Amino acid sequence: MSTSSEREPDGTEVPPLADVTHLKTLPTSARGQRTRAALVAAARRVFERDGYLDARLTDITADAKCSTGSFYTYFASKEEILQAVIETAQDDMLHPGAGRLSAEEASPEAIIRASNRAYFEAYKRNAKLMMILEQVAGVDPKFREVRRRRSQTFAHRNAKGIAALQERGLVDAGLDPVLTSLALSGMVSRMAYYTFCLGDEVPMDDLVDICTRLWVNALQMSPEARDDAWPSPRCGTPQ
Repeated sequence: MSTSSEREPDGTEVPPLADVTHLKTLPTSARGQRTRAALVAAARRVFERDGYLDARLTDITADAKCSTGSFYTYFASKEEILQAVIETAQDDMLHPGAGRLSAEEASPEAIIRASNRAYFEAYKRNAKLMMILEQVAGVDPKFREVRRRRSQTFAHRNAKGIAALQERGLVDAGLDPVLTSLALSGMVSRMAYYTFCLGDEVPMDDLVDICTRLWVNALQMSPEARDDAWPSPRCGTPQ
């Protein structure tokens, strides 16, 4: 299991969301691997059903159809198996393959739109788990700090793209790139939370369209910028 920082395609180092440094070594036998995977899958179902704070280890082992002793063979606590759940899901939650349109085939607005859509679709697929992350961040200062550092990393990456457009005179030069990135990315993540976690029903196309228009309008993007090359591959703030 990986414990090192991740890297974005542009080389940006991103701190991992799951802290697996204290987890036990992965089992080598096929049976052990199946049992551990069953426990992780069961934990996600129980966390999503009952919430992290109310989830019980006995419910996890019952769902996985294994003994409490088997649980402690692989994990020391509920906190540890949560980290394993996050590790298995974070690629889909945080790296949905968004905005991989090349500069030759897409305008800045098109890449923002594609990035927003991919982020919203990944959030929707993992909405119940995203609610768990919100819950854990509220009670675990260490986890909250990891989330903050990840958000800052992605915000600074997006800020580089905004600054590049400012240098070319294509967006409002008076905007602070980092604060603007934090504000707009925060808007996208909160809209995802309200829509998919709190149940405010908004059609996906409408959600993508309004958030993309707000990005473009907030930047005061010039008409020619909508046909120009975007210097950063994605937008949106992963959780």
